[in-house]
Amino acid sequence: MPQDISSLSTAVKHRPLNRSDYKTLSLAALGGALEFYDFIIFVFLAAVVSQHFFPTDIPDWLRQFQTYGIFAAGYLARPLGGIIMAHFGDLFGRKKMFNLSILLMAFPTLLMGLLPTYETVGIIAPVGLLILRILQGAAIGGEVPGAWVFVSEHVPAHRTGYACGTLTAGLTAGILLGSLVATALNSILTQAEILAWGWRVPFLLGGVFGLCAMFLRRWLEETPIFAEMKAKKQLVEGLPLKQVLGNNKMEVVVSMLLTWLLSAAIVVVILMTPTYLQKQLAIAPAVALQANSLAIVALTVGCIFFGWLNDRFSSGLIFIVGSIGLGGSAYAFYHGVVADHALLPILYPLVGFFVGIVGAVPYVMVNAFPPAIRFSGLSFSYNLSYAIFGGLTPMVVALWLKNEPMAPCYYVMALCGVGVLVGGWLLSQERQELTAVPEIN
Repeated sequence: MPQDISSLSTAVKHRPLNRSDYKTLSLAALGGALEFYDFIIFVFLAAVVSQHFFPTDIPDWLRQFQTYGIFAAGYLARPLGGIIMAHFGDLFGRKKMFNLSILLMAFPTLLMGLLPTYETVGIIAPVGLLILRILQGAAIGGEVPGAWVFVSEHVPAHRTGYACGTLTAGLTAGILLGSLVATALNSILTQAEILAWGWRVPFLLGGVFGLCAMFLRRWLEETPIFAEMKAKKQLVEGLPLKQVLGNNKMEVVVSMLLTWLLSAAIVVVILMTPTYLQKQLAIAPAVALQANSLAIVALTVGCIFFGWLNDRFSSGLIFIVGSIGLGGSAYAFYHGVVADHALLPILYPLVGFFVGIVGAVPYVMVNAFPPAIRFSGLSFSYNLSYAIFGGLTPMVVALWLKNEPMAPCYYVMALCGVGVLVGGWLLSQERQELTAVPEIN
């Protein structure tokens, strides 16, 4: 670990990025942004959704907890959807599953905007919301790993870090789109109008975005690596996941730990913090969301930057330095904004940039597994970890907030410690590979 991602196509290993590569990266990133918007717009509207889909006579913290529970259900559904799509992606092709995930995302998002509320249909409302959220989770479970595998198998090996970082930036652009839509909603409409009908608009837009993403992916082609494996009859036989669990246990563990770091950074700093700023610090929704948009812009830049670094420096060193930077900036952000709200537009983009360390995560994971089982190995590790840690994180932090106002800060800092440890392990593995004596064939 890592393994050469272009082992089947060594002739083009060191070629420069060409027009076709940039087209693939652009279409995959844009399509991923539109689909990721569908998945995360829910969290930007958590405060309003909690008022419409649960009884009004329960404590506010309990409504919030239940809302985040439904949010978590999307993450808990990711492993099943991801494993199934990855299985067929390793057997029949990356592109087919890449397109299927869009359909599974667009329609549930559209239906969320049409759901009746608790006041109208009672318990049916939150149950319906839960079912649609599960379908979204199944879709995103195949989308994110599939996107990383897809772009990494299109570009030469020495640009894999940049490609994965750019694709991850595209996914975070979907978060930015969600933040901008939520900001516009709070700027154009009154809180009464948002509560009455405005909250439905972002979900209805999501259905349209999903159809646009589906149209964009018509122009993508199957990855050269998969096409070559198919032509040479080198596709995996039997269950790809069985081979992953039998031969790549350590790679699975490392990928899961890095995904835990990724989930803590994205879910807490980017997705939960706007609501935290409103509820805990009494910052106006429009102000909190504007600052969040700045942070996501910085995150997008950070993803590309840290991905680019992966093509030039040790992955272990990048994770050590990046995790320390994220932990320090998170401490400065949460404590600084409590002391002075005026620091919000300065400190939020700073921590957002260091959240960009997540752009270095897919490089390690796509190189951890051989091509024949890459989709299954990455998807299993990423989705299982996100289901456990990403799905439970909002509820853990929400409960912790009852007794500790700095819970989001300390949770992120703890995971940065995990990032440093994993970085140290990667560094030791890289040094062992450099000092190993090559075998004589």
